[in-house]
Order: sequence, then C-alpha cells, then structure tokens
Amino acid sequence: MEAKVQLFFSTTFLCFFLCLHAQNLQTYIIQLHPQAMPSNFFSSKPQFHLSILQRFISSETDPSSRLLYSYQSAMEGFAARLSEDELEPLRNSRDVIAIRPDQSYKTQTTYSYKFLGLSPSNGDGAWVKSFFGRGKIVGVLDTGVWPESPSFDDRGMPPVPRKWRGICQEGQEFNSSNCNRKIIGARYFSKGHNVAFSSTISSNTFLDYASPRDSQGHGTHTASTAGGSAVPTASVLGGGAGVARGMAPGAHIAVYKVCWYNGCYSSDILAGLDAAIHDGVDVLSLSLGGFPLPLYEDNIAIGSFRAMEHGISVICAAGNNGPAQNSVANDAPWIATVGAGTLDRRFPAILRLGTGKLLYGESMYPGKHISSAQRELELVYVSGGNQGSEFCLRGSLPRTKVRGKLVICDRGINGRPDKGEAVKEAGGAAMVLANTVLNLEEDSVDAHVLPATLIGFDESIQLKTYINSTIKPRARIIFGGTVIGRARAPAVAQFSSRGPSFTNPSILKPDMIAPGVNIIAAWPQNLGPTSLLKDTRRTNFNVMSGTSMACPHVSGIAALLRSAHPSWSPAAIKSAIMTSSDITDNSGKPIMDGDKPAGVLAIGSGHVNPGKAMNPGLIYDIRTDEYITHLCTLGYTGRQVFAITHRNTSCREILKKNKGFSLNYPSLSVIFGHGVTTKMITRRVTNVGAPNSVYSVKVTAPEGVKVIVKPQVMLFRGTNQSLGYRVWFISTKRGGMEGMSFAQGQLTWVNSNNKAHRVRSPISVTWVPGK
Repeated sequence: MEAKVQLFFSTTFLCFFLCLHAQNLQTYIIQLHPQAMPSNFFSSKPQFHLSILQRFISSETDPSSRLLYSYQSAMEGFAARLSEDELEPLRNSRDVIAIRPDQSYKTQTTYSYKFLGLSPSNGDGAWVKSFFGRGKIVGVLDTGVWPESPSFDDRGMPPVPRKWRGICQEGQEFNSSNCNRKIIGARYFSKGHNVAFSSTISSNTFLDYASPRDSQGHGTHTASTAGGSAVPTASVLGGGAGVARGMAPGAHIAVYKVCWYNGCYSSDILAGLDAAIHDGVDVLSLSLGGFPLPLYEDNIAIGSFRAMEHGISVICAAGNNGPAQNSVANDAPWIATVGAGTLDRRFPAILRLGTGKLLYGESMYPGKHISSAQRELELVYVSGGNQGSEFCLRGSLPRTKVRGKLVICDRGINGRPDKGEAVKEAGGAAMVLANTVLNLEEDSVDAHVLPATLIGFDESIQLKTYINSTIKPRARIIFGGTVIGRARAPAVAQFSSRGPSFTNPSILKPDMIAPGVNIIAAWPQNLGPTSLLKDTRRTNFNVMSGTSMACPHVSGIAALLRSAHPSWSPAAIKSAIMTSSDITDNSGKPIMDGDKPAGVLAIGSGHVNPGKAMNPGLIYDIRTDEYITHLCTLGYTGRQVFAITHRNTSCREILKKNKGFSLNYPSLSVIFGHGVTTKMITRRVTNVGAPNSVYSVKVTAPEGVKVIVKPQVMLFRGTNQSLGYRVWFISTKRGGMEGMSFAQGQLTWVNSNNKAHRVRSPISVTWVPGK
C-alpha cells in the first residue's frame, strides 16, 4: 500500500491542546492505594478517577478533559493534566501513594539466529524442543508495526490462543484485517505524547500514523526480531542476503505502540503495560529506556513488577550510553536487562589510499557491482571554522570544495545517514565516516544514499595523517559484500550501557548481552533504509544497531523457554538464560570489550546461548516476597516499597525476620563498605535436570578476595528439589592494593555426571572507600 502520513490533530484538537498549554498544565501519573475505591459506590475505575479529579480542579473544568488514562493492571491510578496549584492538595490526599511527572524515554534478522545456534533441522536444538515458541505471545512496546511485511505472514501459524483477550485497534491506515494469526493484536497509546507535543509546537512538525501502524521502522524491526516468520529471500538492497527468522518464529506477536516521533512517554508506556497484562501476553519486550532512576520513581520498573506477578517475563534494553560506567538503565531485578554484542558477519568496504595502503571499513551501501562507486577520488576533509563542516552538518560543506570528491566526515552531533545526505546535497561523490575517540572501533553500518564506508578511530588517525602529509590525497572504496565467519565474535558493542547500577549496585547489571550490532530485520514501506525523507529507495528489511536490537533476541528466547517449560516463573527463565551464557567467543577466547577482555559490568553473565538455556540443569528462582525483602535492604521506606509492589510493608519487621538476607539472584554482587572485610550471602538452586544429579563447585576468586563455599558438593535426589548454599567473601586487600575498587570472578556448579551442565554465576566485588 502507498504510505500516507498525516498530522495527528485536527484544528479543533490543536486549539484544545494549546488552551491547555496556556494554563501551564503538565502530565502527572497519580498512584493510588489499591483499596482507595469504595467497593459499591463507583461502577468503574475511570469513574472513580474522575471523581478524584473533580475534587481538586476548578468546578468550571470538566474532569474528563484532564484525564488521560485509567490504569488497572500495571498500577492502581491514573494519568492526568494538572497545574502546580492543583498538585499540592492532591499530593496530601490519603488515597494518593505517589505522584510522578510524565517522563520521556527513547527507543534505545537474516543471520543472528544462526550465530546463536538455532536451526530448524536440529532435532535436539532449542527450536525443535520449544516447538519454535508456538502458542506463546510476545508483547512488543515500541513504535508500532508495518503489518504487510512478509515477516508477519501467518501461514503455518497455530490459532490465536484461547486465553487472548486483546483487540486489533483500528486507526489511521490500520484496520482489523491487518491482524492475523501472527500479529494477533495491536493497540496504540498517544495521549501522553499528544499533550507533550502540543506544548512544543513549532515549524518542526512531527508526523506519524494515529494508529498502531509504524512510521519509524524501529517497532517493525524489533517485533520481527523477536517473533518474525521465515522469509527466504531477505536482504538489504542485496546485502546480508539469506533466510530471515525471528528468535521465536512460531510465537504470536501483540503490538503496543507507545513511542512516537518525539519520544516515548511514561504515561503511554504504563497504558501499554496495563493493556498487555490484561490481554494475556507471556513475554514483554521493551526496547526503550532512559537514565537510571530509583525503582520507586521508575514507571517501567513499577509496571513490570505487576507483569512479573502475573507470570510475564519482562525483557528490556540496557541502554546505548556506553561505555560510561553506571549508565545501565532498566535495572530492576525482576527485569532481564540486555546489553549488545556483535556478530561474526561483516560488510567490508575497504578504503584504499593513493599510496596503496588499505584501511578497513564497513558499509551496507549496495556498491559491490557498481563500478562507478569504487573509482578513485580526491579526498577532502573540511575542518576549521564554526560551521560544523568536519561533522558534515547540513549546509556546512562548501560545494566548491567537495564537489565530485570523497569527503571525510567525523562521527558525532548528527546521524550517520544525515552526514551522507549533507555530502550528497553539496555535490560530494562519496563519503568516509571517521570514528572519533568516543566511538573507537564501533562498526554500526548503514545503507547510505551515496557510496560510503565507516572506519574505526585507529584508521581515522591514519587517514588524517595521510591527508596532512599529501599534496593531493586520493582514495577509493572497495566494497566486499557480505562476509560471514571470519571475524571474532561476539564482542561488546561500544555503545552498550555498562554497570554497575547507579541506584541498585547490589544487583549486577546488565544481566547478559545478545546480538545488537548490524541486525537485519523487517522494515516498513513508507521509509527508505536511511529513514531520510529524500531517500526514495524501498526495502522489506533494514540494518540497525543498538541494545534495542539485542532486547528482542532475548524476548524471543524467553518465549522459546516459556513454550518448552510452561511452569517456569519469569525468574526461572531469566536464570536459565543467564547461567548458561557464554563468556568466550567463537575462537574460544574471552569475549572482548574493545582491546581488552570484557568484564562483568559490560556483559553481566555473558552472551546468550539459547541451546544451553533449554536445559540449564539448575535454576535460581525468586518469589515475589523475596523481591519485597530485597527492596527493604536497599533502605526504601514502606511507602516507597508500596509504590512499587502495592503491598503494605513494614521493612523493619521484614529485616528483623530476614537478617543477612540476599536476593536469590543468578549473579553474585558483593560490596565491602569501609572497615568491612567479610560478607556472607546465601543462594538456593532448584534441580530442573535428571534426578540423582551431583554438582560440585568451582570458584575463580576475584583478586583480593578469598571465597569459601559450603557445601562444596550438592546431591539432588529428585527433579524440582531445591538446595541451598552459602558463600563467604573475605577481603584480603593489603597496603599495596589500596587503589583497587573493583574485582570480578565466577562461581560454577558442575554436574559430575553430565559435564555439559555448568551453572555459572559471575561475581562482582566492590570496595567502597571510607569517608
């Protein structure tokens, strides 16, 4: 179909929202006590919420004009537009637990399933064992979906599960016939976005479909990565050709459009979570996030806690703010937090200098068979001044200097494809994207609008040295197509957010990494592969990078596990994925992070291995009441714990009954405060393998720490039997090691009968300096 993107608002609604803006109203999420609503006085939650608003706003104002959402499953409460004057008396109401301002979040494959060892012909593999995830429902909160994509073909799909309670919400360019047995439901939530949009109206108008239809591509890409059907002839304009499959190709997909052109607002996200819990999804995939927040202020953490209580696995992106420490987002312990790693697939586009020297680069530009794209050109690097020409900002490149030349553009400020467009508009013939010290050797490729290649930081230094030492520098790009299996992988993506958690360092985050660099997946037909308005090319698949791409890989794997083990809890599923993850790459050497081995703050437990996760041997399960006790150990007040859990809690009593408590998490995180030299933690593992299994412990102790485990051998006489163990960590730091603040190791339970069962937990140890 031909894409027609129209404005959200009619003139009437635009005027209405501008009037609201004139009153300086802002959107707030009001969390209520679960027992606040009188049992027989109101016919519905929305009616009760309107009655609350009516008590605190002007009598001349219709409360329905202020109410955006009524939440029932993800949280007890509502989202509404309020002024500062109205806010204070509402905050003092005995029915109100917390009031939080609406927050904006950002959205953070033909081969990756093969890289992960998934094969439809392996009778003992994860796909066959899990029936390809058949019957499970993955809920995707994102920018919507392009339902006509071949990745959402429902041929061979089973009927819609009987438990499904969702809808196919009609809207602009989207009707009920766009849903099928693959996309079984679709909704959109835009009220929070709309009112935020109205307060920033300018000549820079944002466009989108007022429906579940995707106009940005991000949601289509992530949904197909999680559960897309098999497409035999997938490629990006000929690059990366092969059979495209999602991680759980037999699973159903439910789409919740909560992200729009200017962001994803927490009021809309909560509404999406609320609907997804009600609808009956098995897995929730959220490739979005912001910066770390205390859990009682984090609406995603609060909504996902309720999802977890309903048996739903919640998978979230770790964020793209790496390699900075403490940058990991979505760090609640009931969320699986996913960082990004690389594949061993490359798209070489070698830069050959006039001297014959070769600089390695990569590109998805379809120039392999276009001789004009590979001709030698004069090199030019326009720098100096204050126009941003070194970054190739639009309008910054003098046509007289770049016309017909190979233009060097530094990474940063504007998007990678935008630089190519700026070069093309100025008459440039080709482009070299040069990584800076911020990007180092990161190699996220694009299908540029002109011949282009991306080179690493080391190569960019060599290139600029050549330019500065040569009167008339020249170069050509040699496109090498798609190369698989020659590169070491996985490695940690430079942009992948790192731990430790800023607000909760007692839990190691991220939990794991998954493929997130140069992932090929479905793409809408209203956009070219660069998403630029002038890019008239169309393709059913596109390449993207980010923890947004890593997240749906794990969401699909969680659906496979849920299908294979329907009685497992979300914590058990996460444990299976974590303890079976790999810490070595395809060469058998440690996974790398740049030029050094990756640490646990970058990869968590390691890189996902779905085949091993199917049969992990032992799992670390966690009960809801244990999460509550954990929140108390963080020093949260009863009111703050209530905001997350909706449960009345006396942390003083809980901690009194649970002295020395440690959450039964699959990773081990130890913090030595000033003057503390010994820590003891407990863990409980459940045998999900064969009866009469014997496990012995192997420990790689962190530097500066002595580790003692008791018992060292565990005998499980039956399946589903649980046994506990204790670990003592004794700091042995001496005067010569005063500078050390962090160390890492691992603890592994090895099955004596089946050496394949190696249940590994990473260890992180932090010393907090004294004041």
